Amino acid sequence: MQAFFFVFFPARSLDKLYNFVDCSGLHLIFGLNALRRKPDNTWNSSNVLSLLKYSASKKYNISWELGNEPNNYRALNGRTVNGSQLGKDYIQLRSMLQSIRTYSRANLYGPNIGRPRKNVIALLDGFMKVAGNTVDAITWQHYYIDGRVAKVMDFMKTRLLDTLSDQIGKIQKVVNTYTPGKKIWLGGVGTAWARGTNNLSDTYAAGFLWLNTLGMSANQGIHVVIRHSFFAHGYNHLVDQNFNPLPDYWLSLLYKRLVGPKVLAIHVAGLQRKPRPGRVIRDKLRIYAHCTSYQNINYVRGSITLYIINLHRSRKKIKLTGTLRDKIVHQYLLQPFGSEGLQSKSVQLNGQPLVMVDDETLPELKPRALRPGRTLVIPPLTIGFYVIKNVNAVACRYR
Repeated sequence: MQAFFFVFFPARSLDKLYNFVDCSGLHLIFGLNALRRKPDNTWNSSNVLSLLKYSASKKYNISWELGNEPNNYRALNGRTVNGSQLGKDYIQLRSMLQSIRTYSRANLYGPNIGRPRKNVIALLDGFMKVAGNTVDAITWQHYYIDGRVAKVMDFMKTRLLDTLSDQIGKIQKVVNTYTPGKKIWLGGVGTAWARGTNNLSDTYAAGFLWLNTLGMSANQGIHVVIRHSFFAHGYNHLVDQNFNPLPDYWLSLLYKRLVGPKVLAIHVAGLQRKPRPGRVIRDKLRIYAHCTSYQNINYVRGSITLYIINLHRSRKKIKLTGTLRDKIVHQYLLQPFGSEGLQSKSVQLNGQPLVMVDDETLPELKPRALRPGRTLVIPPLTIGFYVIKNVNAVACRYR
């Protein structure tokens, strides 16, 4: 879950939050308030110990984070916190966690910085010098576009999609300087900042940026991507005010069910230049490949999942070769449903609208089986998942 700032957070609210997370089979990462500062600008942790002791008494399994976008603290409360001081604050928090048996080995994440501009990179550098070994993963945030002025075509600009790759590289350079191999999380991501854009961030069009984020992050070694948000915050959410799934929810569900964590390399015949990570067959046709999720009982180990983004205004054809040529392929093609086109808040899977069966039951996500050797035809401005069955790929047989 994303970090928030709380002025007053009573015990009963923590109970409700934890019970919701626990019942949903999720894990809670609780963001502590880093804006409470003493006159010497050190972190005021006076009320944190009571929170830790209370949650420990309930045996709540919680991970922790301190603050949110520390590069913006001057705008929030007129006080700047540099990376060195923030690192000391994290060391203080780690010491507090270790003093409580329940949380002596709890995970701690941070510093949850914003987009890596020059001042943010300097903050991260100072933090890593002091506390790089204190946290279990480095967290940062990425938003593609200003939600106050975004237009539908902005969500399909390849230049915009590629900004993530450059920013990942900047973060990795700093982290690997101090703690090579340290896990890096994209700790907060949305299509647009300023709470997103109504009738854009919550529509089919936003899926191009979202799926590209997942593919590019996996390709470049980001361990975890946290979506901002699930419900009720602006227009980057996954479900609407009535808890009806929006297009990015269905996209996320397909991704979780079909895509495993192991990333595969792709060779494309006829490609004239070596692609940067996440850029395959020109900029407007992006193909990512993973081992199929081991948790999906419908596919045996060794199967491969491709997911494809076609930003062209014409259909594109892909022919599988080699050992993939004679295999059955299951197609999961997501397209907008309704007259709104790309700005639709409903989607269809292989031509069938996706809607909840009832308040608690998801519909069956049925694939369309393509005969062996058939060319994959990707319609214009669409997203598709393709599971190549029974390939028995060596890289995908084992975890």
